[in-house]
Amino acid sequence: MEKFKISAGYVLICIIWGSTWLGIKFSLEDFPPLFAAAWRFLLASVFVLAFVKTLGIPFSLDKNSLKVYAVLTFFSFAVPFPLVYWAEQTVASGLGAILFATFPFWVIIFNRISLKEPIGIFKLIGTVIGFIGIILIFAHDLSTNDFSATLGILAIVTAAAIQGWSSVYVKKHAKNINPLSMNFFPLLFGGSIILAASFLFEDLTSIKFTVTGIGAVVYLALFGTVITFTIYYWLMKKIDIVLLSLSTFITPILAVFFGWLVLDETFSANIYFASVLVLAGILLSNFRPILSRIKNRKGTV
Repeated sequence: MEKFKISAGYVLICIIWGSTWLGIKFSLEDFPPLFAAAWRFLLASVFVLAFVKTLGIPFSLDKNSLKVYAVLTFFSFAVPFPLVYWAEQTVASGLGAILFATFPFWVIIFNRISLKEPIGIFKLIGTVIGFIGIILIFAHDLSTNDFSATLGILAIVTAAAIQGWSSVYVKKHAKNINPLSMNFFPLLFGGSIILAASFLFEDLTSIKFTVTGIGAVVYLALFGTVITFTIYYWLMKKIDIVLLSLSTFITPILAVFFGWLVLDETFSANIYFASVLVLAGILLSNFRPILSRIKNRKGTV
């Protein structure tokens, strides 16, 4: 039964995270990008608070925790997600997922800079291959003179870099903070900041409150943020972290499939080739840990 729960949880986070890019597209049909992102995180903060209170998890309010909350507020929510939402107005959902999948490459780079962790040969080659793929995607859009799409691509890659840095910061400074309660204040304050920006910079008269738009925001808040986050940290205690990290390879593939299935999104051969390079880079970056895991298993037979 335990193995079934683990397998079901792993499959579920891959499917949900793969579908969030589609959910963002649906929410943008009725809401401006900042407005949609803000309500996603404000709703998510309510769901997190309910989980925390139900489970009796205390909030850490020491000086270090408050600093972590402040960093997460701006660098996990208030800055990167408005970039993602704004970009999805011009970038296909599947391509957006591929671009954001550069997140592990940025983690590798910032781990080296901040934590002085060595970059192995497979991580180095994988990161280089992944960035070659990103450069090819940029080159393709520049050749088509689609400047808005190029800016969208740049925005998503920038968002992935910012998230990568914040993840390394959390790894270094948030070891004693419960992962669920840790996100309540950043979700609440990040969502509030984005909502304030929405009132200042967006035309809210065009908002349409439809079942599709509201449903997409609620889905992204509950499933795309809280449920996946909770399952992810539960799985961290149950399975090898290397296996769990491969979800970053699986989810963009699912996102491309969902985009094709629901929105009829298609890409040129050049974009497909560049996307394969990005995914190959992710896989190669995890190759040595995967190889070690296989050897360890064989050793215990």
